[in-house]
Amino acid sequence: MKKQKNQTASQFEKRAKRKARRKRFNHGVRIVIATVVAAFFAFMFLAPIVLTISNSFMSASEISANYGTVFATTDTGGKVYIAEKVNLKFIPDMVSFSQYITVLFKSPDYLIKFWNSVILVGPIVIFQLTVAALASYGFARYEGKLRQIVFFLYIILMLMPYQVTLVPNYLVSDWLNILDTKWSIWLPGIFSPFAVYLLTKFMRRIPTAVIEAAQIDGAGEWSIFRLVCLPLCKGAMASAAILVFIDYWNMVEQPLILLSDPETHPLSVFLSKINSGEVGLAFAVATIYMVPSLLVFLYGEEYLVDGITYQGGIKG
Repeated sequence: MKKQKNQTASQFEKRAKRKARRKRFNHGVRIVIATVVAAFFAFMFLAPIVLTISNSFMSASEISANYGTVFATTDTGGKVYIAEKVNLKFIPDMVSFSQYITVLFKSPDYLIKFWNSVILVGPIVIFQLTVAALASYGFARYEGKLRQIVFFLYIILMLMPYQVTLVPNYLVSDWLNILDTKWSIWLPGIFSPFAVYLLTKFMRRIPTAVIEAAQIDGAGEWSIFRLVCLPLCKGAMASAAILVFIDYWNMVEQPLILLSDPETHPLSVFLSKINSGEVGLAFAVATIYMVPSLLVFLYGEEYLVDGITYQGGIKG
């Protein structure tokens, strides 16, 4: 009887071990499959960026040999039908800095357009966050029907694509006599509702006990805003700054409609106008244009994640 019990226990242990090995094997297979799928999509997303950067170091003749059929045009200006495969190359035959030399030293138009982008986007990011922080504090601290109506209008405006409000912006800019000036870009960007919505939802998560403790210590509204809310919203402010910068750094419709002088256009508009004879320059300019966005994202990645996931309150 005792021997039979020992055999039963031994069989049970063997089955448990087989089950555990099978479970570990299935878990390992799922991890491998998930890793392969994630690597595939990562490659698909990163391939255009890597291709642009690597091709910017190709010579003009190599780019023409590889992609000439893509950008070729007929005598009437139409596109040529591509009857052969395009040779996508991630590694140039010979590294050349001629494209960057042309962009940075021989052709000042590209740098002028780059600084146009900086001049247009910088004030929008700074002052939109300033306006949004003050407005969000008011929305978060005070209750009432008027506040609900105004905040609801903010949400409606945020949900509208920019193309819907482009004509009203044009008419208002014309009425204010700021058309064809930087103010026609700055003002709609500064008072954009996106940052207000993001910071308001974040400030509402700050525990009431924190604000009440500040009031007991004698802090006024300005002190509560400056010493309590802003430090707790640092992650959300950084998140909003990153998203606003990337959005307006890539703007195209606004300057095309509101700025008639091509000399005032940002580099995002100028990139689309590079002709077929300057394909190599397009790769180099696009690489330079990506650098600020990549640096902002890489520097603020921790703040971006923190601003999205943090639920409010005091961190230890």
